[in-house]
Amino acid sequence: MRKIFRSFLVLLLFSSLFAMICSCTKEAPIPREGSIAPDFSLKDLSGETVQLSDLRGTVVLLNFWATWCPPCREEVPSLSRLNAALTGKGVRMVTVSIDNGGSNTVESFFRMTGYRLPTVLDPGGTVGKMYGITGVPETFILDRQGVIKKKVIGPFPWDDPSVITYLSELQNR
Repeated sequence: MRKIFRSFLVLLLFSSLFAMICSCTKEAPIPREGSIAPDFSLKDLSGETVQLSDLRGTVVLLNFWATWCPPCREEVPSLSRLNAALTGKGVRMVTVSIDNGGSNTVESFFRMTGYRLPTVLDPGGTVGKMYGITGVPETFILDRQGVIKKKVIGPFPWDDPSVITYLSELQNR
């Protein structure tokens, strides 16, 4: 009887230990509309660090993309026009390149196309995983408190006047 009881205690101990380990290694939940955007820190094309939490107080359009992605390439001109239209309006655009080639690949793309976007580099896709992106392009619109207000999957005509109005109204709230 003692042997059975001892075996039961050992089994209970290992089960408890396993449960604790599993609960500690759970991944963070994928952020959704209405939740706070996960903070991150990435280098931009000039090597400067961009920390998302430093942008609190402004509306942020956070776009995940890659130079090799045809829908992303389709979207870049409208993002570039939107970025120009947002100058001085308290709205920031941050595009996150998941290209493995780093800044050289992105800079080459910008030289070739003539467009330019405020871009940070996530070659390992770490931040993309934090946001649960399933592909590119994916875009998150964050309010001034860092809450995700919208998530857009796929290319979108970002320079549409209704987008500029929406982002400006969000900044004024």
